This record gives sequence, C-alpha cells and structure tokens, in this order.
Amino acid sequence: MSEQPSCPLRAMPDFSGVTAVRLAPPAPLKDYLEAMRIANAEAASRLGEYMLLSWYDRDRDFESPQHAGECHENSAVPGYVDYGLHHGAKLMVDIEAGRFVFFYLPAEH
Repeated sequence: MSEQPSCPLRAMPDFSGVTAVRLAPPAPLKDYLEAMRIANAEAASRLGEYMLLSWYDRDRDFESPQHAGECHENSAVPGYVDYGLHHGAKLMVDIEAGRFVFFYLPAEH
C-alpha cells in the first residue's frame, strides 16, 4: 500500500476569476500596517464590503493564515496563495512586487 502525501502539491496556481492589482508606491512603505491600509482601501473601492482571506509580508517572512505554507515547502505555490485561491478570493493586491500580498473575497459572494 503506497503512502499518500498528507498535503497534495499543486504545480501552478489558477488565477482565473481573480483580479490582480499591482501597486508600486513612489517611496517604499514603512511596514506591513501601512501596506494593509493601502490594500484594504483598494479592496473597499473594488469590492465594497470585503473579507481579507490571506496575506504575506516578505519583510518578516510571515503569512496568514499561519502555517499555510507547511504543505508547500517544495511547491511552486506559496501557502497563502493556495489558501486565498481555494477559499474564493476575487482580488489580489500585490504591493512592491511581492513585498506585501493580500487576497480578498467580497463579503457577499
């Protein structure tokens, strides 16, 4: 009997149905909190009421939900991306070329 991996790994994420917004502020942002304020404002303007599903802060190498990347150590898909996409994200806000990335879902979906 062959052992099945506890976390099946996907090769490439499917971004169909997700609007990707890439922002490059003129000056580097101070921190994650500043990035979150900008991303939340973008989500509100595009989605109205929204829910933040997952995010990544490269400065601290921290993602949410925590441990989402544990099953993705050797995968092309980071855990926060997989989580967001497979929980219905409709908007991705990428600030400073991957420094901060946020996935959102409209509150009424």
